[in-house]
Amino acid sequence: MTVMNRKTAAIAPLTTGCVSLQQRYQALLAGPDESSATWLDEQLARAGNLLDDLPDTPSQLPAWSARQAAQVAEAYAGYLAQRRQGAPRRFFANRAQALWFLQQVAPTKAVDGAWLHGALQHWRDPRYHGLIRTYLEELGNGDPRCNHVLIYQRLLSRLGCLEGMQLEDQRYLQGTLQLALGQHCDAYLPEVVGYNLGYEQPPLHLLITTYELAELGIDGQYFQLHVTIDNAASGHAHLSVQALRQLCAPHDEQAFYARVRRGYRLNSLGIAAPDLIRQFDLQAELLAALERKRVYGQFMHADHCRVQQRTINQWLAEPGAMPAFVAALQAQGWIRRGQEPAQSRWWKLIDGPSAAMFGVFNAYEKQLWHDWIADDWQAPIRRVVPGSWGLPEATEEQPGTTQHEPPAALIERMAGNRHATPDGLSATRAFIHATGLLQEEPR
Repeated sequence: MTVMNRKTAAIAPLTTGCVSLQQRYQALLAGPDESSATWLDEQLARAGNLLDDLPDTPSQLPAWSARQAAQVAEAYAGYLAQRRQGAPRRFFANRAQALWFLQQVAPTKAVDGAWLHGALQHWRDPRYHGLIRTYLEELGNGDPRCNHVLIYQRLLSRLGCLEGMQLEDQRYLQGTLQLALGQHCDAYLPEVVGYNLGYEQPPLHLLITTYELAELGIDGQYFQLHVTIDNAASGHAHLSVQALRQLCAPHDEQAFYARVRRGYRLNSLGIAAPDLIRQFDLQAELLAALERKRVYGQFMHADHCRVQQRTINQWLAEPGAMPAFVAALQAQGWIRRGQEPAQSRWWKLIDGPSAAMFGVFNAYEKQLWHDWIADDWQAPIRRVVPGSWGLPEATEEQPGTTQHEPPAALIERMAGNRHATPDGLSATRAFIHATGLLQEEPR
């Protein structure tokens, strides 16, 4: 479900020519991109230099998967024991760090499951049904309450982070890999199977993320969903092992499995989630946000507003002056670090609909200010239980929409992240009915 945390050092892959990862990502979202096959070959070559923890033969995979699940469960039990004994959160020191992380991984979450899109073309072949079932569940079977991409979009929207932030190009790596694999499924079937095998094994950081988001008052339904749906007993981790067994060429198992291992190692390209989280620097993020705002605000303030004998316009007119400006706000008593932010004059200027600077800072930037001012002061924990947002259930199709379209036309509308739109959700439900892949409920 997330980038695997391998024991080996991850390698940052090169891009073909001068095309950035973000540009390639956007091109793949827009539709078929033939040049992405060459780029995918490059990434597979680089992944081939890495080690993996897979067993020597496919027959050992069920035991390997069960062992992985047991190790994660044991490690998580240890984490919970440490927390009960008073240990601090392992990942998120504050809410701002959590919001930062959620935005950093957004390009990957926006195409959740995309590596399996090409399997839909083989809906008549039962050997592909494990992969197809996994993909359809990533799409929530067309139910807006369960579509993984839509769940993540709703999460960002509720947090005021839907617009996102400027990201380093490498943040688009895993999403680009997933889109490329989905577009070239037939040519890279063993690699798709291998990537799926690695991505669907629930990692420890997924459990910790779910727990700590809840502590910070953030609804982690997206992450909780993957804790349950990816389980090794009957979930996506189990289906990933089954898919390999069903699709592996019996006359050339060794060669097929060698390619599976290359696809599996693609999960190690880029940076693992725990390492990414550790990159967050609260003060650096705050100062960077101020520097971005400085250009727009340097002529917006009256001259009577002064901090240490300088007008606000003068402070904002000087590139690189934001550290000194923040220090001046503290020295003048506008910011009281280590106390509840509501006690600071500065916070009262930026928070609330009647604040003089209402709307100057977005939700994430305000959270940076809040947590930086609070410092060691801790607000009461407000743990939330992951859940739905009370969205309406999927409705029956209206006449003349998608009921009678051929599967090929529906599949096109289920690609990338288009399946999260109303049209894509409708196409997903129509595809399930048209192909007879609707899974019956108990009765």
